[in-house]
Amino acid sequence: MYGVSAGTHDGLRRVPVQRRSAARLARILDACAELLDETGYEELSTRAVATRAGVPIGSVYRFFGNKRAMADALARRNLDSYARRVERRLAAIPSADWRAAIDAMLDEYLAMKRTVPGFGLVDFGARIPAGPPGPAPAPAPAAADGEPVRDANHRVADRLATLLAAQLRRAPDPALCRMVLVAVEAADALFQLAFRTDASGDPDIIAETRELVRAYLARTLG
Repeated sequence: MYGVSAGTHDGLRRVPVQRRSAARLARILDACAELLDETGYEELSTRAVATRAGVPIGSVYRFFGNKRAMADALARRNLDSYARRVERRLAAIPSADWRAAIDAMLDEYLAMKRTVPGFGLVDFGARIPAGPPGPAPAPAPAAADGEPVRDANHRVADRLATLLAAQLRRAPDPALCRMVLVAVEAADALFQLAFRTDASGDPDIIAETRELVRAYLARTLG
């Protein structure tokens, strides 16, 4: 079972304070992840999640207004877990070896894609259907500080840029952040292709993605 970290609390109706409440929230998210794999998002329901988690339905609504909010919290938990996994890998890599650092970031994503329940549908920002086609989407909502809410790949890139900057002992300046964002967007699109081609991830496409990301980053880091 995965725990719940501070990032997962964003968007919750109520933030757990006691350990028992945090454990209940973790069980709810675990159940949500399992059911996403078993039934898909369309068949997911808060009642089914409550039953699987072994909690009253009121406990689910104490934290989440609907199933979309649950999926969003699961995505944020995935990102927190991914950042911790990458950080552990980087601790064993020499600071000057940026290629090994990038490989660790790609490897940990692939490992989660293949093994973490629900990850294929929610990733780091729910890939689930948002609803039927309609008018152009409204501008991104504002966070509490008035800044726009950043999309999933921006959040991933922010976390990775911070980790990479610390690894390379440099500041996460705008140029590095932009470069990491471009690499994240490219890798995300190509990994989606790899897993559409092969349920386990087409190894040739994954290898090409790794080479593309390395070559792009080598212009600045190499």
